[in-house]
Amino acid sequence: MARINKISITLCALLFTSLSITPLSHASEQARSSASQKSHQAKTDRKKRTSGNKSKTTAKTKTTSKKKTTLKSKPAISASKKTSTRKTHSPALKTASAKMVQKCSVRKGHKKKCVTEEVKPLTIADAHKVRVQKAQKTAMNKLMGQIGKPYRWGGTSPRTGFDCSGLVYYAYKDLVKFRIPRTANEMYHLRDARAVERGELESGDLVFFRTRGRGTADHVGVYVGGGKFIQSPRTGRDIQITSLSEDYWANHYVGARRVMTPKTIR
Repeated sequence: MARINKISITLCALLFTSLSITPLSHASEQARSSASQKSHQAKTDRKKRTSGNKSKTTAKTKTTSKKKTTLKSKPAISASKKTSTRKTHSPALKTASAKMVQKCSVRKGHKKKCVTEEVKPLTIADAHKVRVQKAQKTAMNKLMGQIGKPYRWGGTSPRTGFDCSGLVYYAYKDLVKFRIPRTANEMYHLRDARAVERGELESGDLVFFRTRGRGTADHVGVYVGGGKFIQSPRTGRDIQITSLSEDYWANHYVGARRVMTPKTIR
């Protein structure tokens, strides 16, 4: 009996060891296969990454090469565009900048003749000149309307008459931005009025004289062109146009000032 028991025990031990060894061996085989699969997957991932990086680098090199080629070719295209735009748009610009005006003349017994003329637009300098000329014309019209009216000391109105500085005040008070003084001496020293040489006189310039030895100037008139000026001379005389070349006025002449400029007119 003891032998039988020993044999059964040894058989059981052998069965147990065989059973325990087979699962372990099976597990080790499974671990090996999973490890090999993981390594294979890692290799494939690496290959994909390297191939992706290579494709990116090739794409980058292609794009950079394309950019370089386009940059090289752009200046020639832009230059050709510039030349083409200049050629096509220059006539249009010329026609837009200039206006065509038709002038017609009619004579008795003849047919009507019309001529088209090109009128160029005014520049800024020309526009300033036009403004000054309009102001000068307005002042001249006001002054010429007073010819023949009597001198009146301290007068500033067409109804009562003018003295010399009152006539100038009346002509310019609404045309310039600054205040016109009331006396000839103050007008001569105006900071807003520019000194003018006798050979550069223009219509509307103020001309000054010293007739009584009072201050720098005690009489003022307005130059009207052609070597003449308009003035209100003295008591008993009317407003009149006088020549600067007359001996009396030439001997008492002290200078001239320009009141109306593009900066001073309203």
